[in-house]
Amino acid sequence: MAHWRNTSSLTPLRAACVAVSAALGCVALQPGHAQAQSTQTTRSAANSPAAPISPIGDDSANTDDASAPRAATADDDATATSTTAAKTTGDQPVSDETTGSILDEDILRLNTREPALDERLPARKPDAYVSTEETPGIRVGTFVLRPTVTQSVNAETQRDGDVKQTRGFLETDFLATLTSDWALHQLTITTQGAWQQNFTGEGEEQPDFKINGDLRLDLPEDTTAHLTGGYHFYREDTDDPNAVQDADKQSDVQELSVGASIERDFGILRGSTGIDLTRTIYSDATLSDGTTVNLSDRNETSGTLRGRIGYELSPALIPFLEANVGKTIYDDTVDSAGYRRSGQSYGAKVGVEVDMGEKLRGEVGIGYEVATFDDDRLSDIDAGVIDAHLLWSPLRGTDIDFGLQTSIQPSTTAGESGYVSHALTTTVSHQLRDNLVGTFLGGITLRDYPSDSPTNDETVYTTSAGLTWNINRYLDLTTTIGYEVTSRKTSADSQQLRAGVGLKLKR
Repeated sequence: MAHWRNTSSLTPLRAACVAVSAALGCVALQPGHAQAQSTQTTRSAANSPAAPISPIGDDSANTDDASAPRAATADDDATATSTTAAKTTGDQPVSDETTGSILDEDILRLNTREPALDERLPARKPDAYVSTEETPGIRVGTFVLRPTVTQSVNAETQRDGDVKQTRGFLETDFLATLTSDWALHQLTITTQGAWQQNFTGEGEEQPDFKINGDLRLDLPEDTTAHLTGGYHFYREDTDDPNAVQDADKQSDVQELSVGASIERDFGILRGSTGIDLTRTIYSDATLSDGTTVNLSDRNETSGTLRGRIGYELSPALIPFLEANVGKTIYDDTVDSAGYRRSGQSYGAKVGVEVDMGEKLRGEVGIGYEVATFDDDRLSDIDAGVIDAHLLWSPLRGTDIDFGLQTSIQPSTTAGESGYVSHALTTTVSHQLRDNLVGTFLGGITLRDYPSDSPTNDETVYTTSAGLTWNINRYLDLTTTIGYEVTSRKTSADSQQLRAGVGLKLKR
């Protein structure tokens, strides 16, 4: 019986069968691996540089390195990812739908943000003092009303020569400002007054009431106009040189005033002009025996026309030149003593305006003024004028108001033309605490009569001090004490001492 022999050579038929069986088995067992290998090979071919195509008959193209498919590695994946990202960021903005767009923006920055080394505190605001804080006021249409009422209990002692009077009285002081809240123009009305009522002792009560209005008109071309008006009622002081001697009740005085002014800025030049009219009316004075003295011959009307031009060296320094002319007309051409007291006045001065903000502002001027009278028996009055008003704040919480004023005051005494008044006043207010303010006032007034006058010169010294405790925004406790001396060369001096405590209600 014949047997197969094992030989190393195969017949063509047997070789074909073996090859077909092996191919079918590989395809059936590994379809996914073959597909993945085909895809990876395609990607590698697309990302790699194109290889030179060898001729069909070239033996180098049939080597194992070139013909066998190469397995995909990590380097190939990284190269593909970076290439895709470079194309995406270079050609179009990164989108949330694009791979890699969820990366933070700072990752792509070379100079990334650094956190603060320490906590930064907000800027410090200026200290708010209750005493300087403005009350909200009361809204009245397009206006804001800010009223203040002070009720105080006072004691006063007056001495005139050998005569001494002491009294205790209640005093009600009020102050109210009504200010418009308009986009253009502004109207401000200020009202203040005092009412006194004696509850013990004897002494003359001194009521006072004043109201003033100022309408500012903002005109084109850096032009501003003011229309003013006012009314003032007061009782003449016993120490006034024109007061009636030995009167139990002095005359009640009423002053009505109106005025208009206009200011314009011409670049470095500033000009202003204005006119003021004042009407003064005196009531009868009452003597100690009950009789009255008619003082209607003192009623008069006066007007003043003034002009000023200034040169702006800087916004903080403006020298100026000012001139004024006035006219006074009495209702009675001849007074009860037979004198014609109507007359004219003239004046001029040079000075400088200073505006350095809250530190220093105001003006200083020097000049000359003269007053003449229709009656030749009344001598002219002339004087050198020094006027100054400065607001100075040497340090925070301290304010100094300095005033110096020279004026000519006519007289109604028979044979007396008048005198020159030189008044120096200083007010110092200091913030002792955030809710406690101390105030000190000092003043000197020199009444300089002409050399041929029968009346000698007088000097008045005044001083006072007070404390204001701000209980809250709307309520203050006030205390004050004051002393006044009128020194005369030929007659007895007069003195006045007053002290009081009160409550101030603000809104």
